[in-house]
Amino acid sequence: MFILQGIMPLIWWSICALAIVMLTFILVTISLYRRMKRFESSYVTLQTFMSGQQLDILFQDYIHRVDEQAQRFEHCDKRLTLVEKKMRVGVDRAELLRFRAFENIGSDLSFAFALLNQEGNGVVLSSIHNREESRVYAKPIENGQSTYALTDEEKQVIDKAMQGEKI
Repeated sequence: MFILQGIMPLIWWSICALAIVMLTFILVTISLYRRMKRFESSYVTLQTFMSGQQLDILFQDYIHRVDEQAQRFEHCDKRLTLVEKKMRVGVDRAELLRFRAFENIGSDLSFAFALLNQEGNGVVLSSIHNREESRVYAKPIENGQSTYALTDEEKQVIDKAMQGEKI
């Protein structure tokens, strides 16, 4: 320490150290100022690119729109669920088969007609026609089956009606 004091007084060493610290602070300040200017020019460019609108207001608007869409989606989902329930129980499968009930008598005036829903529930109507009379029969169908005996034509028309895409 005394060696340095011999070259220059201690006060001057303190002033030099202080000058170095001040110079460092000035360089850091200039560097930060330049960064700030670059950030500011980028911000102005961004604002100009977005037609002068502020970014936070734009984000709030988009967040509000997304919330509205979520509410609409929930509303549509509830309505769609109700519609699907109604479609499953409503008759949407109909099949008709005409046939000749008796050989050598008339043409194919007899028929089997199935009206079913998505779950295979409904009714099958059959008409047997001959020269003197015509009879109509109705049989309930649950899950594609009936508690009553079914003719081959009725089974065939039920099988055809059961085919197809379900919801």
